[in-house]
Amino acid sequence: MKLRNAILSGLMFGLAHGIAVNAEPTKGYYTMDAMGCMLLKECTKDVEQITSSKDLRATFPDSDWGPVADEFDRIMVAFKKIGVDVHLADEKYFPVGHRGVYHTVSNHFYLNKTYVHRPHVLMSVVRHEGWHAAQDCMAGSIKNNMIAIIKNEEDVPEMWAEMARRAYALMPHAIPWEKEATWAGKTAGMTQEALESCARGTMWTDYEPTPLTRDLLTIMIWKNLIRIVFQTMLGLFNSV
Repeated sequence: MKLRNAILSGLMFGLAHGIAVNAEPTKGYYTMDAMGCMLLKECTKDVEQITSSKDLRATFPDSDWGPVADEFDRIMVAFKKIGVDVHLADEKYFPVGHRGVYHTVSNHFYLNKTYVHRPHVLMSVVRHEGWHAAQDCMAGSIKNNMIAIIKNEEDVPEMWAEMARRAYALMPHAIPWEKEATWAGKTAGMTQEALESCARGTMWTDYEPTPLTRDLLTIMIWKNLIRIVFQTMLGLFNSV
């Protein structure tokens, strides 16, 4: 029961970070509806893809990107290798206070342009949401719609764990994933290393799966084997 609930929570949380809603923002801007329109790529005005710190310098010429450029660029290289696109978008596509979103379905990542002109804020958002991309990879593949915990919960420093508990009090099922993402968001290099591991295809050797994640991966492997066997048998039956 506990494993089933954890798996369901993972599915629910993955969807929460990649909500696919109606393409038309019928409820106006600054709503989840508007965000859905952006995520579905129906709303593209004032949404620009970026690929390196050069784009940041061009967009925000008055900000000092020097201290964060190397880490940001290495994260962007890893994103490109695993198929994650990064965009700067107008604040109207985000609910009030939202600084960024990683969409687990399309593997696209959107930054709220209003907030990220400050380098330290941008890096906090990129690391945090980038960690969710790494969690997506930990769940077996960046191409699925699930995310898996990377670190043992007891390894998360209490200050970051408590911050996540308070921030996500209304989404308790998300807290295990958000605790480590909060930690990563405030720790230079942590997300970069995880994404580079994902790009190398070595997540499960670089990061020992937690017991819960290992159980989840075992179930996924068995499901894939059953699907392959079923498809093979169906193909043989149809060929008779």
